[in-house]
Amino acid sequence: MDAGADRRGVVRLYDTARREVAPLDPGPVATLYSCGITPYDSAHLGHAQVYLTFDVLQRRLRDLGHETRCVRNVTDVDDDILRKARELGVHYLDLAAEEIARFDADMAALGLIAAWSEPRATSAIAEILTLIGSVLESGHAYQAGGAVYFDVTTFERFGALSHLDQPTMVAMAAEHGGNPDDPNKRNPLDFVLWQPSLPDEPSWESRWGPGRPGWHIECSALALRELGETVDVHGGGRDLVFPHHECETAQSESVTGRPFVRHWLHVGLVGLDGTKMSKSLGNLVFVGDLVKEWEPTAIRLALLHHHYRPDWEWTDEDMPRAAARLHAWRAASLGVAPPDAPDAGAPVADPGLDLVRSFLDDDLDTPGALAALDAEAAAGRSVVRGAGLLGVTL
Repeated sequence: MDAGADRRGVVRLYDTARREVAPLDPGPVATLYSCGITPYDSAHLGHAQVYLTFDVLQRRLRDLGHETRCVRNVTDVDDDILRKARELGVHYLDLAAEEIARFDADMAALGLIAAWSEPRATSAIAEILTLIGSVLESGHAYQAGGAVYFDVTTFERFGALSHLDQPTMVAMAAEHGGNPDDPNKRNPLDFVLWQPSLPDEPSWESRWGPGRPGWHIECSALALRELGETVDVHGGGRDLVFPHHECETAQSESVTGRPFVRHWLHVGLVGLDGTKMSKSLGNLVFVGDLVKEWEPTAIRLALLHHHYRPDWEWTDEDMPRAAARLHAWRAASLGVAPPDAPDAGAPVADPGLDLVRSFLDDDLDTPGALAALDAEAAAGRSVVRGAGLLGVTL
C-alpha cells in the first residue's frame, strides 16, 4: 500500500447517537464544534484528552485534504464561574480572562492546532436572545416565574442521543443542576433557556425581563452563528451527552428543522485514584503542573497511549512510559532521513505513516498507531512522518 493511496482513506468514527462506528463524510470544509471550558480553574487531563482527540481528528482530516474549522466555545457566564468569582471576591470576567490565558498556554504547549474560533458565551447574547425568541415562537418553549423553559414534550426525539429513559434522565438532570423539582416547570425535564439573575450576578435586558442565559442555549447559538445549521462533528466529554448535548439538539432542531449534528463524538473520562477527575472533588492532574517536570511532547504521547472512547485511569506509569517511547522514537529517527519522492508526481511508500493513517481511520485508534511506530522504531526505521501526523515532533 503506498502513501498516496492510503491518504485517500475514510475516517470511521464512533457516533454516540447511532451507537456504531460510521464513516465521516464531510465536504471540502469539515466543521467541528468542541464544547470548551468554563474558565474558573486550570485545565486538567480530562480536558486535555477531549481537545487532543479533536486535534488528532483535524490532523487526519487535513491530511485527507479537507479544510477544518473547529470552534471551541468558552462558557464565561454560568453558575460555576459566578460562584467561584464570588468566593474569590473578583469580577467573573477577570477570573475568566486569567484562566483562558492559562488554558491557551497549556493547549499550545501540548501542540494543539489553534481553534478556528474560540467565542465566549458573553459574545453571543444578541444571538441567544434571538434564538430563544425563535424557540418560543415555534411553540417549543414557555414563560414561567420570570424564566423561559424549553418544553421537552414538544420534541419527540428528546432522549434519542443519550438513549436514556425518563427516570434516568430526571436523576441525571438533578445531578447536573437541572432542578427537576422547579415548581415553574411543566415537566421535570424541561430546561432553562433564560433565567432571572441574582442581585450580584451579571444581567442583560430581554423581553422576558432582565436575566442571563441558561447553560445549554449558548452552545446552540454559537454553533449556529459560527458554523451554520448542521455541524459535521460535535462533542466533548462523555459526561456532556446528557443533559447538555441532548438539550442542545432539541432546541436547535426545533428552530431550524434540520439535523443539528451529523456525527457525535464523545470522549471517555480520565480518572485518578478510582474516581473521575473532577473540579468538585479536587482529584486533578493539571497540564500546567506536568509541563514543569516533563517535556510537553511526552505528555501528548502519554494521552495518545489511551484510546479516546473508554474511561481510563491516570497512573504514575504514564509519564515514564511516554518519555521512554519518545526517546526510542528519536533514537531510531536520528540521522535517518524520511524517504523522499524521486519526483513530484510519484508517491513513495512510508510504512510508518501508512500505518498511522490506517489506525486513525479506524475510530482514531491512537494506541494502535503508537504500537505500530514502536515496531518501526525497533526495526531501526524513521518514524518522523508517522509521529508528525499524530502531532508529535521528534
